[in-house]
Amino acid sequence: MGRVAGHYGVRGWIRVKPYSAEPGSLAAYPQWRIGAAEYGVLEARVHSGSLLAKLAGVETREQARALKGKAVAVPRAALPVPEVGQYYWADLVGLEVVNSQGSVLGVVQGLFSNGAHDVMELAGDKSTRLVPFLPAVVKTVDLESRRIEVEWGAEW
Repeated sequence: MGRVAGHYGVRGWIRVKPYSAEPGSLAAYPQWRIGAAEYGVLEARVHSGSLLAKLAGVETREQARALKGKAVAVPRAALPVPEVGQYYWADLVGLEVVNSQGSVLGVVQGLFSNGAHDVMELAGDKSTRLVPFLPAVVKTVDLESRRIEVEWGAEW
């Protein structure tokens, strides 16, 4: 859902860089997992494209600073069911990617947004490959068989 970008102020607030296009959407969840710990969200608000949050049990700047760089997640059960054709990035990680000719291009290691669209990072036999996650490229996503079919050349 995001990562802790740093502390904010001296009273234990954190600054979160959300992965979502809408920074405030993460504020709707009352519980966050940061690293290996669960935190109750006491207050959260959008500020300059990031999210500021006050967490239960984080009272000082030093405690907030210790969270910097850690991933922010919410319980899976709290997330809405994605619409048809929409996927959570976590569901795509680990899927095998093949092109329409049947060549295996790699396995999804992660995804990121470049501002224009989402991009899959694939780990293959020889190197890492970046493939856009766009309707013109991604033909099918089959979560049950853990496979994504793309219109993408093996030599690209």
